[in-house]
Amino acid sequence: MAKVLFSENPGIIIQVDNSKEVKKQFKVAGVNFVAIGNPVSYRKVRITNFETEVDFDIDTLRELWFKTSYLLDRKQTKKELALQRFKNYKKFELQYDFKNFTGKAIDYGIDLNRRKPSGIKAAIIREKGVNGDREMAYAMYLAGMDVKDVHMTDLIAGRETLEDINMIVFVGGFSNSDVLGSAKGWAGAFKYNEKAKVALDKFYKREDTLSLGVCNGCQLMVELGLVYPEHSIQPKMQHNESGKFESAFLNVDIHENNSVMLGNMAGMKLGIWVAHGEGKFYLPFNEQQYNIPMKYSNDEYPANPNGSHFATAALYSDNGRHLVMMPHLERAFKPWHWAHYPVEKKMDEVAPWIQAFVNARNWIAEKTK
Repeated sequence: MAKVLFSENPGIIIQVDNSKEVKKQFKVAGVNFVAIGNPVSYRKVRITNFETEVDFDIDTLRELWFKTSYLLDRKQTKKELALQRFKNYKKFELQYDFKNFTGKAIDYGIDLNRRKPSGIKAAIIREKGVNGDREMAYAMYLAGMDVKDVHMTDLIAGRETLEDINMIVFVGGFSNSDVLGSAKGWAGAFKYNEKAKVALDKFYKREDTLSLGVCNGCQLMVELGLVYPEHSIQPKMQHNESGKFESAFLNVDIHENNSVMLGNMAGMKLGIWVAHGEGKFYLPFNEQQYNIPMKYSNDEYPANPNGSHFATAALYSDNGRHLVMMPHLERAFKPWHWAHYPVEKKMDEVAPWIQAFVNARNWIAEKTK
């Protein structure tokens, strides 16, 4: 049995919904296969090898696996947080509340095969080192916007002025490899290049504009003071409390809010990806001084992966038009993007996060008609 379980022979394991159809196709194609298991209602797995059968308790093995991971984690992060992760790994199971989200593209005015321009003008803004531009552009395009790709060199050289753009998105990634700190170098490109600074200032003075900053883009907007320019002490993005990069698929709650993008999503509990090293929202004033539309569903580590004040996952400006968040909504707008999606919703064409982009599209359409 040990040879069966721990052999290193090459092979492929697949998980399928319709095993009968897949088996049929394999046989037609002449592909050999062995059915090794199927989902069961009890927490055990049975391994059969000829006449030998062995049952393994999943929860016992999971505990053993996590204990080993914990002992390694102690060497990489703060010991008390490593222990907290170990103690909490069973507590924060993914739970969802989609409210009345149907998952059908047509219900949200989405044409999955759109090829013609909509007239809703938006742009992603990127700096060297970012890596979230393609999925962000597609999410915006899918929601019905015409998306322009704008590099910082376009703004610095004056080739792009943003005058005909109604929404800009600063995308996620690691601009300038975070050499100067997260988004510090990117922010300097705006602060110390006149044409780029003028273009940005003019954009934010207009009343028909929206902006979104995700991950590295969130760090940029906070660094530039674009969310609460009137505050005497600005929020800051600090290193995660764990002292290391955190990547996970976890729960967030959307609270009552007046954000253009998230306002009608209040009450939802959704899954979303985080991937960052400096994601802690440091908020120097009391909670009432900030508009917090989205929080991590639990404040304990690792559910709050960075130790953000008030379990904050996002902030928005007082006028509701400018939104920053550390989690990646642009990496979760299709069901298959999620680490776990409700089985009863498996036929959904789009996931709930697309609603935020649709809200932006509708707001711009109303403002520019």
